[in-house]
Amino acid sequence: MTSRVKALFIFLLLMQTVGLLSAQPWQLPHLEKKGNATQLVVKGKPFLALAGELHNSTVSSIEYMEPVWLKMKQKNLNTVLAPVYWEMIEPAEGKFDFRLVDSMIAGARKQELSLVILWFGVWKTTYPTYAPSWVKNDLTKYPRAKSKNGDVTPAASVFSPAWLQADVRAFKTLMQHIKEVDEKYQTVIMAQVENEIGLFGAPRDYSEEANKAYSKGVPSDLMKYLVANKNKLQPEIDSAWKLSGYKTSGSWEAVFGKSIADEKTSNGFPFFPEELFTTYYYTKFVGQLAAAGKEAYAIPFFVNAWAKGGMFSWPGKYPSGGPVPHTMDIWRANASAIDILTPNIYAPSEGARYLIQNYYRAGNPILLPEFRKDEDAANFAFFAYGQYDAMCFSPFGIDDIAPEHDPFTKTFGVLSTVTELILQHQGKGTMKGVFVDSINKSQLFVMNGYSIKAELTAPPRIPGFVTTDKQAAMAGGIVFAVGPNEFIAVGKDYDLTFTPSTGNAQKLQVDVDYMDEGKFINGKWVATRRLNGDEGTGGGDIGGFGFKNTKVGTLRFQKNATGDYSIVKIKLYTY
Repeated sequence: MTSRVKALFIFLLLMQTVGLLSAQPWQLPHLEKKGNATQLVVKGKPFLALAGELHNSTVSSIEYMEPVWLKMKQKNLNTVLAPVYWEMIEPAEGKFDFRLVDSMIAGARKQELSLVILWFGVWKTTYPTYAPSWVKNDLTKYPRAKSKNGDVTPAASVFSPAWLQADVRAFKTLMQHIKEVDEKYQTVIMAQVENEIGLFGAPRDYSEEANKAYSKGVPSDLMKYLVANKNKLQPEIDSAWKLSGYKTSGSWEAVFGKSIADEKTSNGFPFFPEELFTTYYYTKFVGQLAAAGKEAYAIPFFVNAWAKGGMFSWPGKYPSGGPVPHTMDIWRANASAIDILTPNIYAPSEGARYLIQNYYRAGNPILLPEFRKDEDAANFAFFAYGQYDAMCFSPFGIDDIAPEHDPFTKTFGVLSTVTELILQHQGKGTMKGVFVDSINKSQLFVMNGYSIKAELTAPPRIPGFVTTDKQAAMAGGIVFAVGPNEFIAVGKDYDLTFTPSTGNAQKLQVDVDYMDEGKFINGKWVATRRLNGDEGTGGGDIGGFGFKNTKVGTLRFQKNATGDYSIVKIKLYTY
């Protein structure tokens, strides 16, 4: 080998090594704290998931799914949530087929979409409907839970080692495969462990094994955890435990109160000891499952809940044992490999606020894997990202609406241009989400030295002028404090008024210094037009007829022919 050939060989080898190193990520997808927020980090950068969850059966066929990937890209998503079915990856015991999984990863990667996999294993809305036939048809090896009168139920028994062993093997093998084919690319950024875990029909299993476990009382490891975290527990468990005098041993009822089938109990939770018992054993199962999966491939894991509320008020009417907020402490005790507890939300916006607030407490990050897909939800998404530092908002069944008819297409379109701004402001208290509708017509918040009021934009009422404009039924947006007296607002169909929080005797008036409409290009603000006169300050007031309130500054989004959202930068001054 000549010296020239040898030098060329060494150069090519070095280039190949550099290429491999550059393709390899320094870190796997993971979670990081930023101020009061928790961010998802992908390929070394904070990532905001503008997501949609596919219908349950969409990815059961490679051919059926093929045109869907482009459709998701056209909706301005950057992330797709899609199920992986146990019955289809392990059709025969111990024999795995990952062709569907590989097609999902390839399809998402081709459209530059991130992928969150949803493991449909032992639980899909509490039942093992996605378990393989060789599992479902062997009730001796894979027994079911029983009702109080002894009837066999559809639910898998968490007291069966066989269920756990089979589920662990399948999920761990899946995660190992994803690591092998995707670690370099990081298309798969998170995994949901099972789906809507819990027990329907009763607050607990009444099989012989379950009855024996219940009679043994509260396990010592749970008591040890509660004692160690006594001053940090969620209020529901703490208040029930307090009524017993903080007993450190005893039956479930002795420690957490008598079981009463009445929603007006002292702690507001009927069948509370039975539900906590069920949660303990379900989390033991899921904790081991998640730990095995994370050992194979350590990306963030979450679980989702069918939430308590409305007609689903008793454990068993909503899945008993699932990751609802009042059982959060037991999930943390037994399932540490689960990073986030999440709610599925199909409630109206008022109920959605309540649910999110309950999951937001105690440092649990907000990730919304299933949400309604209507116009109300498309506006509420702004509120979730801006108010609760949500890392993901995902309407369910995103694949059955054409992009041009889906309200989320425009929502995610504008959010995709301000993701860097959102990520910069998460955890700092310099960002607020806005959601106003016919029920909550206004919203007040304080930020950057101003009391700010958001209201639905009312059609102008000017004597002698007739307007056909109608007031919007709802509006969503985000407001950022970006400098002294300076804000950026995203949205449409709502007005903002800014009142200084602290008065200055020498400067009693406030007004708009300038107001620009614009956009972000590669993360940099570009003003497209200066708003003034009829399109801005109103030539003296919003209507231009001399009725200006000189104590406040005002921002009104301008309508456009396409109904798109706007981004406006406003700076105020006092005099």
